[in-house]
Formats: sequence, structure tokens, C-alpha cells
Amino acid sequence: MKKVCNSCIYDFFFVPLQSQRCEHVLTASTMIEIKPYIEHAVLVGLITPEQPEDRTKEYLDELAFLADTHGIVPVKRFIQRLNQPNTATYVGEGKLEEIRQYIIEQEKSKDENHEPIDVVIFDDELSPRQIRNLEKGINHREKHPANVRVIDRTILILEIFLQRAQTSYAKTQVEMAHLQYMLPRLTRMWSHLDRQRGGGGTNRGMGETQIEADKRVIGQRIALLREELKRIDKQMATQRQNRGKMVRVALVGYTNVGKSTLMNLLSKSDVFAENKLFATLDTTVRKVTIDNLPFLLSDTVGFIRKLPHHLVESFKSTLDEVREADLLIHVVDISHPNFEEQYEVVRQTISDICKEEKRTIVVFNKIDNFTYVPKEEDDLTPIQRENLSLEDLEKSWMSRLGEDCIFISARNKQNIDTLRALMYDRIKAIHIQRYPYNDFLFTNYEEAE
Repeated sequence: MKKVCNSCIYDFFFVPLQSQRCEHVLTASTMIEIKPYIEHAVLVGLITPEQPEDRTKEYLDELAFLADTHGIVPVKRFIQRLNQPNTATYVGEGKLEEIRQYIIEQEKSKDENHEPIDVVIFDDELSPRQIRNLEKGINHREKHPANVRVIDRTILILEIFLQRAQTSYAKTQVEMAHLQYMLPRLTRMWSHLDRQRGGGGTNRGMGETQIEADKRVIGQRIALLREELKRIDKQMATQRQNRGKMVRVALVGYTNVGKSTLMNLLSKSDVFAENKLFATLDTTVRKVTIDNLPFLLSDTVGFIRKLPHHLVESFKSTLDEVREADLLIHVVDISHPNFEEQYEVVRQTISDICKEEKRTIVVFNKIDNFTYVPKEEDDLTPIQRENLSLEDLEKSWMSRLGEDCIFISARNKQNIDTLRALMYDRIKAIHIQRYPYNDFLFTNYEEAE
């Protein structure tokens, strides 16, 4: 909230009291509060032969969660069935006109519940040509063009990362990814600057356009950030080498599955945890001791479907924690309707970044939120995913994971002792294999007796 003088609407938030130019005294009657502006958005997705309707709806649910994480309120969804995205406008001309008319109706509506639309968010990555055409089509008006932003899933994720990056390391990574994405998508912002003239006399050559100058500046900034990231990567590699002989364990998983909550529980630390996507961007490493066995536990950034490859490249040092880990704790939100797809997304991403297969414990978290719909005895329709109980799931493909599979609730601390015992056995086996003389393992006097 900002404190603003009701008499002259002078902002008291940024200016110290001793330097205020306003002579009015702030009292309950002369002060008003200005709430921060909240953007409202419509979401757009496609149903294709490769992406059925139920999956498209689930993707839009996740896109809505991403928008909410960024502070944007989704108010409407548009879905179209196409064989493939339109190369010019992503959606067809009819659907584009439908979106435009809806935005105009929201602008003209005097209903307090009808908020004007500020941004249109598309579920897939848009090409520079598609963004230009969509902005032109959506903002077209008879008198004055509107100013509705057009963004895609990738730029939304990048903006969330920019918003949530805390350390200089994370900010550098995200800024580089953001610039790499925006470089080919720069649009004209200065209509008064057509071309800068170069040379002198009558033989002046055509200078560079404003957009070319911007590209040059951004290219220089990317080169500078790339050098900075190389320095940071070298520093992070040195830090990993200095961690000694302890076994390294990394928490991995889809975003918002409870990794940070589990990290706090195992390490007794206070890593930031929130029911939002990408609550954790910076890798956090803690020394943890179970019984007589110390090891290093790291909490990494969460994965997501359609993760921008710019982020994968920029977060090299973060992913190095996964590459160099001796044991992975793959956390899965079993209460999510499509947890199996999330499991495959993370497993495939790990397979892409790790050359060799990692020892992994799969932890199915949030069993306290798990629900299912029992089938009626006279219901002869095929059993669906929502009809399977937790016991049924344990007997499914998860049974092939053997002892490296466990069901817990980090919030309610269910089966945490069993998880600790499982981790102890796996870490101890790695430690003894690597250091047969046991020069780091503390003596367990209970075992000695």
C-alpha cells in the first residue's frame, strides 16, 4: 500500500518526511490508500492430435497457476481444436476475432465484476512473427489501438523467475535467459526514429535502425553475462570440490511437489517453502546427519513441462548439483491428477542432463491430500485413474521400483522415519563403497553393543 495525500495526491511512500514538498498534514481524513494494480488475463490453448482435450485443460490449469504465481488473475479461457498451430497467428482467424471481441466487451462493460483485459497468455511458445500478428489483431480498434500485451508460457515462466530470483547468481542466470529469449522478439518502440543517418556531406549512408541498435546492446549484455556465469560456474565448481568426502544427495522433482518442505524436515533448516510454482530458485545445500552418518543435502529448482531451453542452459550450475549427486531423491506429488506425467517429465529431464543413470529413491509425497472416487459394484465401465486407491497404485508400476519407493506426507510427518532409514541404508552403502576405511563415518555405539 502507498500513503498518498488526498489533497494533492502526492506520494509519501518514496520521499522521506524531511524532504516532502507537500505541506498538508496526513490524517485519517486527508490520507487515502492506493492498492497495487492487478493485471487480468485470458488464457489460450489448442487441442491437437498430439494433445487431447483433457491434457489441454490440465495444461491450462497449470498455466493459470503460473499466472496466479506471477500475480495475474485469469478471467477467461479460449480453446480451439486444430491439426496444428497456425503459423501466422497460432489460432485461427475466427478464434482470434472471438478473443478480440471479448476484450472489447470487457473494456466497454460498466459492470464492476468485469475487469479490462491487460494480457493474453498462450500456452505454447510463440514465434516472433506470431507475437507481432497477434498483437496487431488483438489491439486493432476503429479509433485508437488498444495496449493489450501478448505473451506465451515461456515469457511467463521467465517473468516469474525474474520476480523470485533472490541472489545475484540467480538474477544473472535469469537475466541472461530473458535476454536470449527477447533478442529475436524485439518490436518497434520508437516510431519517430526510422533510421539514424550516418556519414557527412551529401553522401550520408543509411544508419542502423533503432531495433538494430537495441539488438547490438542486448548482444553485448548477453556476452557480458555469459562471462559472468562462467566465473560463477567456476566458483561453484570449486565450492563443490571443497565439500570434502561426504556423500551428496539432491532433491529433485516437479515444481510445487514439496521438496523445500521435505528439505526443512530432514535438515531442520528454514528454506523458503510456499504453495506456489518456483518458490525455490537458488540451490540450497545443508549438512544433514542421520544417526552416525553425515551427508550433504541440496534442494534444487523444480522442473516443469515445456521448460524453456534458455533456462536449462542458464541454470547450468544448479543442474550440476544433480549431475554430481551420488543419490537423487525424486519427490512426486501423488495427490496431483497427472502425477505420472510429471514423474516422466522429471525423469526424462534428468536423463537428458545426466550421462549415467543415477541411484534414485522415489518419494511419493502429499498422501494426506490424495483422494479417489470408488467405482460402484454395478459400474461396468473401464477403471479410470481417479478410481484407483493408494493401495491400488502401490501395486501398479510403482511396485517395480522395489524398496526404492516410499509414500510420505512431509507436512504431517507421515513415514518420515521410514524415509530416513531408507536414506541411511543407501547413503551408507555409497559411503562404504567409496571410503572402505570408514574414515568419516562416526562410531555407532548401539551397533557396537
